[in-house]
Amino acid sequence: MFNYVTKDGDFRTGKLIGQIVGLIVILIVVFGSFGTIPAGNVGVKTRFGKVISTVQPGFYMKLPMVEGVTQMDVQTQKDQTDATAASNDLQNVTATVAVNYHVEPQDAATIFANIGPDYAERIISPAIQESIKSVTANYTAEQLITSREKVREEILSLLTTKLQVYGVQTDSLNIVNFAFSDQFNTAIEAKVTAQQNALAAQNKLAQVKYEAEQTIASAQAQAEAIKIQAQAINSQGGADYVQLQAIKQWDGHLPTQMVPGATVPFLNLTK
Repeated sequence: MFNYVTKDGDFRTGKLIGQIVGLIVILIVVFGSFGTIPAGNVGVKTRFGKVISTVQPGFYMKLPMVEGVTQMDVQTQKDQTDATAASNDLQNVTATVAVNYHVEPQDAATIFANIGPDYAERIISPAIQESIKSVTANYTAEQLITSREKVREEILSLLTTKLQVYGVQTDSLNIVNFAFSDQFNTAIEAKVTAQQNALAAQNKLAQVKYEAEQTIASAQAQAEAIKIQAQAINSQGGADYVQLQAIKQWDGHLPTQMVPGATVPFLNLTK
């Protein structure tokens, strides 16, 4: 009625459990002793939580259960940030800026130790925000539009200086957009419209002035031509020359009606 487990059976069971545990430990030791770092990353090796070295891409060895390796991306990364700032003329401006940056491989361990793997949230975004606000305050809202490239260069320069301290290199910066208040946009549209109307009026005035000058020049030319003709007539006999020209134009027919005592037109019969 009763089942008894022999000591021999207990021994075998305990031995089997011990072998399984031993195998698990061996597997942990074996597979926990090495690893690989992919290209574009570096590994930060820690021992009991303390940073001890940097691991380059490829195969590496470590002490299992004692040392750990954390990968850090050193390829170019992108951070796009929206920042609200005030211009020099106190206009509210929302700037959208896209920044490309990368971690210097030799500084990865320092960044991991001093800032942590979430360094982008801790230093990149705040630095972009501060740089945008600092540079934007030096320009009026209108200058931010007309001098956009200069503003971009100043933001990039300031941001580069801020991030280099931490071992982060800024590769490029682009201003994706500048957004202003509705009131400012309305004022800009009104100004542009007024400038266009003024330019159109100026062009119209210039056209009228040009046409007037052309008319004056034409009248002066006609007067000069008449003057030259008069001088030519006088130099060639005056009235005789006029009558000679009239004779040349006469078609040889006398008028059908003549006034008594009148002479034939164009003919001076007294000479």
